[in-house]
Amino acid sequence: MVSPAPSLPKDFAQLSLTEAAELLAARKLPPVEAWHPEREGDSAMEIRADGSWYHEGGRINRPAMVKLFSTILRREPDGGHVLVTPAEKLAIAVEDTAFRAVEMKSEGEGRARRLVFRLDTDDLVMAGPDHPLRFGHDPDDPDPRLHVRGRIGCGLEARIDRALYYEIVNLALAEDSGAPAIWSNGARFALVDR
Repeated sequence: MVSPAPSLPKDFAQLSLTEAAELLAARKLPPVEAWHPEREGDSAMEIRADGSWYHEGGRINRPAMVKLFSTILRREPDGGHVLVTPAEKLAIAVEDTAFRAVEMKSEGEGRARRLVFRLDTDDLVMAGPDHPLRFGHDPDDPDPRLHVRGRIGCGLEARIDRALYYEIVNLALAEDSGAPAIWSNGARFALVDR
């Protein structure tokens, strides 16, 4: 069995981007995309819009359990979510997104910028070509999201908390590169999807 990501060695605010990159490189997740078990069912679980996990109506209060379940979470081509192992695939209800981006670190400027996000499961994700940011089509009603894993466009995403979104906007506007956009890990992300 593949073990989940190592715990953060120290507070995210004190973590350098080099240390974050090392943690990202060390991460090994179960190969859920390759598992297609015949046994299917319902997990009686849900992830609410605020990021809290529930089972049979009761909140799961053990962060270690949530982290473990999050490693076997997959989004299906039809948009549904499942918890999958080699033996079974169980549907899980997701109100909004599977994850929430709750902290962000920025290093560099312009094209050299790197943004690393801490998710509500303590996972780290560096925005870039493999983990794009998108902000929605309406600048008056932004829908900021970060691709976490799975196929781009139909994989698991994290909702970017409002305060982080405003921080991204401020970084983009400070660089005044014409149309507001933010760079991370060599990729440019427009603040309004066209």
